[in-house]
Amino acid sequence: MRSVRARVTIAAVLVAALALGAAALALALAIPRTFRSAVETRVGQAVQWQVADARRGVLPAELTTPPRVDLLQIVGADGRVLGNSAEAAHRGRISMLQPSAPGALATAYTDLPQPEGGTYYIAAMTTETPEGLVTIYAGEGVAELTHAIRTFYVVIIIAVPVLLLLVALAAWTAVGMGLRPVERIRARLAEITGNDLSGRVPEPGTGDEIAALAATTNDTLTRLESSAQTQRRFIGDASHELRSPVTALTAELDLALNDPEETDWPRVGARSLAAAERLSAILDELLMMARLNAGVVPDRRVVDLADLAEAQVERRGHGRVPVVADLQSAPVSGSPIQLDRLLTNLLDNAVRHAATRVGLAVHAEDGQAVVTVTDDGNGIAPEDRERVFERFTRLKEGRERDQGGSGLGLALSREIATAHHGTLVVADHTPGAQFVARFPLGESE
Repeated sequence: MRSVRARVTIAAVLVAALALGAAALALALAIPRTFRSAVETRVGQAVQWQVADARRGVLPAELTTPPRVDLLQIVGADGRVLGNSAEAAHRGRISMLQPSAPGALATAYTDLPQPEGGTYYIAAMTTETPEGLVTIYAGEGVAELTHAIRTFYVVIIIAVPVLLLLVALAAWTAVGMGLRPVERIRARLAEITGNDLSGRVPEPGTGDEIAALAATTNDTLTRLESSAQTQRRFIGDASHELRSPVTALTAELDLALNDPEETDWPRVGARSLAAAERLSAILDELLMMARLNAGVVPDRRVVDLADLAEAQVERRGHGRVPVVADLQSAPVSGSPIQLDRLLTNLLDNAVRHAATRVGLAVHAEDGQAVVTVTDDGNGIAPEDRERVFERFTRLKEGRERDQGGSGLGLALSREIATAHHGTLVVADHTPGAQFVARFPLGESE
């Protein structure tokens, strides 16, 4: 399996090869044409300049060539050479090329004989002069042109692979430098285990995607560590809470069995039943909390919170303190079982702490269903109003009033509210405490 570094390098080389190949091909086609065009332009201009002089009667025997033009010659109508440049003086007539008409330019690439032979570009033009018709010839050797073109091809053949190699080295180095922080993150993650989630990956201060990846990874590790700590604390607390009723039940039965004749079995049965009921309640709450944490969504339907609250009031008709209800229709979409458990937990908590009465109100307000449970007890200190929603948290007053509580009721109630896209908070209230739950209103059936 190729590494990311190798794949990116190969991709960069392929792209560079396509680009350089296209550029080299374009240059290979354009450069020779450009070189030849330059030669043809120089030679053609030399002929035209000399033709202009000849028309004015300027026909010197010694001709001066423009830069880079090698040959310049004037030939009369009878074939006699009337004028030569220095290099053409010893050659005789340099070409038999004949224009089709006066003023027309004839051109050809011609191999001239020795001395100093080779291929030349020849241009010729016939014109009328005071002494009659003459033909002007100009020529430039293309040996240098051919050599320049060949040199250019060699440079292309050498330069393209060299450039591709440089691209490969640059891509390999750049990707390696870019992935170095990723490798450090990977190595650090490999060292972090489930037993110790306190480690964090290094965050480069580059402000790029890799820095964002490192920051997100650390945020995830922080949440995992917090979740693991919560889970370990939950397991420890759950074990402790479950051990208490089991121990009480075991001790009660053990004492009874050691002296069955003297045992008050109805009393033992009542105490055993109370311990078993407490154990069952803890297990039910743990099971529901586990399902909520796992994201299990029960069947939901539109349920009126006022109906659930009314059923709660009827079940508590002869309790320790009366429950005074003010109920108005407030339909929500949710699980009737879970919402009923939320009301049960809030009312149980209120009854436990109330002095003379508990208030229960349900109404709709600003697109929300609002449930308020109020007691007239000692209330909850502001610094404890969030702590009471932590699992297995029981304030001192609660432990003194009821030794059988589990410390899960309020925590479970808040999780039920959250699962229903709602909230549950402790509001300011005097005297006592007031719990307020809010849910989005649903459509009435």
